[in-house]
Amino acid sequence: MKYLDEYRDPVLARRLLAELRAVATTPWAIMEVCGGQTHTLVRQGIDELLPAGIRMIHGPGCPVCVTPLETIDKAVAIAARPDVIFTSYGDMLRVPGTSGDLLGVKARGGDVRVVYTPLDAVKIARENPERQVVFFAVGFETTAPANAMAVLNAADTGVRNFSVLVSHVLVPPAITAVLDAPDNQVQAFLAAGHVCAVMGWTEYEPIAARYRVPIVVTGFEPLDLLEGIVLAVRQLETGRAEVENQYARAVRRSGNTAAQDVVRRVFRVTERTWRGIGPIPASGLTLTEEFSAFDAEARFATDGVRTAEHPDCIAGLILRGTAVPTDCAAYGTRCTPRTPLGAPMVSAEGTCAAFHHAGRRQSTVEVIR
Repeated sequence: MKYLDEYRDPVLARRLLAELRAVATTPWAIMEVCGGQTHTLVRQGIDELLPAGIRMIHGPGCPVCVTPLETIDKAVAIAARPDVIFTSYGDMLRVPGTSGDLLGVKARGGDVRVVYTPLDAVKIARENPERQVVFFAVGFETTAPANAMAVLNAADTGVRNFSVLVSHVLVPPAITAVLDAPDNQVQAFLAAGHVCAVMGWTEYEPIAARYRVPIVVTGFEPLDLLEGIVLAVRQLETGRAEVENQYARAVRRSGNTAAQDVVRRVFRVTERTWRGIGPIPASGLTLTEEFSAFDAEARFATDGVRTAEHPDCIAGLILRGTAVPTDCAAYGTRCTPRTPLGAPMVSAEGTCAAFHHAGRRQSTVEVIR
């Protein structure tokens, strides 16, 4: 398959590993931001094949995982209403809230439906004018254009029984939060290629300059990641701190300006709380005043929700990159993909799920909380 098999060539992978061994003279810590990249690194064992001293830190790049617990609880409360059809991508249904998840609501008779695009939710609203239809709008900048288009479509066609529960988060402020943390160990970043396909990489340039940290826009296949790591290490070894584009086949510096225009029309930047991390200024999106009528939080008055994280889950440490899943006492025993205590064990991009599917075993190291 074009642009797939070519990026899984084991011969080229060995060459890149040899190049990395020749380049690296000092230990370095590199964070891959995207959960999809984490899954490739772990599933293929790339993180274990790197030269001694080159360490990958798994970042908070799973939008399902960083969706705040309060928002999950609001989704559960809204979905349980008899007048609501609640629609979502499938990976949100099993994310645990304080006292249940969306799949549990469905099991108890709630009308919770999996959709494949937000426009499917608009169609459901059009076909069910007597019901309120809510779409769970979760994701990084990658999914924001499609969600914005769904709101525009509903507004333009007069579908007033449609609303969105918005939990969009933005990557550059999260990178800044990681770098500002007192326990930060990250010296370079692999930026998410799909986010940059939408937004470009101009937002990363001031970060690289201010913090003197290399940022390499990277794809998701094994050779993408190995080349991205080589590029990052070359910069670190030579004292450079620039934004570099490994994912040239899909990403331009300016990104997709048409998609950006749609997002700016429908959404505005706001502070957002990240699960396990806390509030990050200017790190999320919410609806603009023009489209505030489509805000599910306002429509259903969800301010009374009270939340509580599971005491045995260390998802916050994992999302901040200061612990790995095998450090968790519950990992693989009380917390599995079938019985998750936290979101990173549920999502297709979650670090805990990646480790579990790859058969990584529990560490004997005790994590200090």
